[in-house]
Amino acid sequence: MRKAVFLSVAFALSVTISLSGQQLRGDYIESRSTDVYVAQCFANGEVGLTGNFALMAWHVEEGAWNGVKLDGLTVAAAVRARATLGDPYGDPYPAQAVLMVDNAASPAQRQALIALAKHQGGRLLEDVVRIDYVPVMLDVPADLHQGGATLRAGHLATIVTRPLNHHDHICGNESNYYPPLTNVDHAMSAVALTDEFQGDGLDSRWSSHGRRSAYIGTFSEGHPAVATTKDSPAMHPVGD
Repeated sequence: MRKAVFLSVAFALSVTISLSGQQLRGDYIESRSTDVYVAQCFANGEVGLTGNFALMAWHVEEGAWNGVKLDGLTVAAAVRARATLGDPYGDPYPAQAVLMVDNAASPAQRQALIALAKHQGGRLLEDVVRIDYVPVMLDVPADLHQGGATLRAGHLATIVTRPLNHHDHICGNESNYYPPLTNVDHAMSAVALTDEFQGDGLDSRWSSHGRRSAYIGTFSEGHPAVATTKDSPAMHPVGD
């Protein structure tokens, strides 16, 4: 009996220690080369023609990954997929990605940030063709409804957003047609005043303005607040 109790305690401690290396929370942003807040008829006019480029970024507010503390650090990714991201009838894989890692991170933190991004990005970040170490800053408002967020990754990538308003309704039945590209605790769609990638590695660069193509939100790992799994990326609460 005492042996069974000891084994149970040891198992619980091992689980706690394992989770402690993977617990974190922070802010998330993405923007794509297609509108995500859109009416179905409008989306159907773009699907297959655009929407295969994306910028994504994670800022760790607090926590660790693989046992390495990442408080205050940020990692971003630029993605070029084969098809419109979010199209249930298209196959965006294999995709290629460029990572932009906060140059304020130590060598161990850089590796942890890369591992975190690959975990969060899933198949979109399986093929990383280039990694750049640059200053990366992500500022997301505490109240996501305010909508004004900024991502800057050196001179390589920029997202600047504003909240949606009544001027952004084109036909009156818009909704969040495409879900966020990764697991989030909560996300709000927003207008990308600027969505720009000018880096190397993807054989493509882009710059767009004034599109309803962004999400801003929060994410966490190893916390009870996470409401979805990697197998159900569409089941996220999103605002309109």
